[in-house]
Amino acid sequence: MRNRSIPGSSGRVRAIRKLGDSVLHTPCEPVTDFGPALAELIEDLYATMYAAGGVGLAANQIGVPLRVFVYDCPDDEDLRHLGHVVNPAPAVTDGIVLRGPEGCLSLPGIEAGTERADHAVVEGVTRDGAPVRVEGTGFFARCLQHESDHLAGLVYPDRLTGRRRAKVLRTAARAPWAGQGPVWGP
Repeated sequence: MRNRSIPGSSGRVRAIRKLGDSVLHTPCEPVTDFGPALAELIEDLYATMYAAGGVGLAANQIGVPLRVFVYDCPDDEDLRHLGHVVNPAPAVTDGIVLRGPEGCLSLPGIEAGTERADHAVVEGVTRDGAPVRVEGTGFFARCLQHESDHLAGLVYPDRLTGRRRAKVLRTAARAPWAGQGPVWGP
């Protein structure tokens, strides 16, 4: 029997959509049903994120166009942040803007220096509809902004310009997974 107290232990690993899939480039719809299907989706997000070795995953990355993401991400002080946010408002950012390496489970094996604010706040609700406010700095702030972008139909290359953007897109077009179906899963 699976341990239901560990996030993702009752979930199933789903296929992760790759760059170019229309679901990744379309803003997600708000969650309106807070029943068992939402709890199952969140468990599947955790299971898929852990199987892929990620620190965050948005619902549209597994083909579900709903405003939900999960995270299990350290900050720059190595403090672990674990949770989920349903129907988050766009991330509110402040502080200095840093360019740091950023990757994505929808672009496996590709990273690029991406500018992100060093502080981010996301407000939404939990799977039960209770208000939640998540605040992060450093790497965790980057994660919150990255996952919030996914729900708006953006992937990190959308934040890049010039040669940096062209290089990521060129590398993605030549990647072994380009045009070959899902990254992870059946």
